[in-house]
Amino acid sequence: MMINYIEAVSAPPKNTGSIRLYNTAEDFAGMRKACLLTARCLDELAAIVKPGVTTSALDRFVFEFGMDHGALPATLNYRGYKFSVCTSINHVVCHGMPDDKPLRDGDIVNIDVTYILDGWHGDSSRMYPVGQLKRSAERLLEVTYECLLRGIAAVRPGARTGAIGEAIQAYAESERCTVVRDFCGHGVGRLFHDSPNILHYGRADEGPEMKEGMIFTIEPMINLGKPHVKVLSDGWTAVTRDRSLSAQYEHAVGVTATGCEIFTLSPAGLDRPGLPPLSR
Repeated sequence: MMINYIEAVSAPPKNTGSIRLYNTAEDFAGMRKACLLTARCLDELAAIVKPGVTTSALDRFVFEFGMDHGALPATLNYRGYKFSVCTSINHVVCHGMPDDKPLRDGDIVNIDVTYILDGWHGDSSRMYPVGQLKRSAERLLEVTYECLLRGIAAVRPGARTGAIGEAIQAYAESERCTVVRDFCGHGVGRLFHDSPNILHYGRADEGPEMKEGMIFTIEPMINLGKPHVKVLSDGWTAVTRDRSLSAQYEHAVGVTATGCEIFTLSPAGLDRPGLPPLSR
């Protein structure tokens, strides 16, 4: 299949299947600013997530934080979605919708935030432990975050996007976990969801070649049980079919001349809140 690359400055404002290359200093600066705001919001949430808090309260916080900083939550009214954030608890894989049920001790919750700031989309998510976790849940968070890091380490110009998936799949399966196939990372920047799709499984010789200026998310969803998921009747909430725990971490990255830049790193060092900081 022929892959088309197009300079972002001349690309139409829709996903045409071509891969945008953001090759100006202003492009990366715009992404840095939007992604920093998202990372700051996720940092603030670390002190808010606790037993008894509702995900609707988290949704209000994300909306108000964005409004206070001149940013709009990208998910709000996106294809009919009514919330400013996705909150995915325990066996919910992704796209969990906020509600008034309180979080319980031992829950794990993924909070996925995307802000639009000056036309740029800052997209990131983190897992948050609620109270005291069982060791199996804590281990799943550790494995999933390591999958994200290994996927990012595979990003460099000249490699194919399949190298990202291969690195993630190999590590997850070595730890007796599975990779969700139904959802993937995606191009991001001026558009919320753009080409290419970034699979979290596969082989290093598959997928489009990574080129300097590409911007996309890496967001592996890792299950303790089998990889199969189903979408509930609300049309959004995806859950594991076997009700096993699922976890996800997400960063937005840009391909540079020598590797990549991670736009959504936590300024407070809370990229994996509730877990000990990594020594690397």
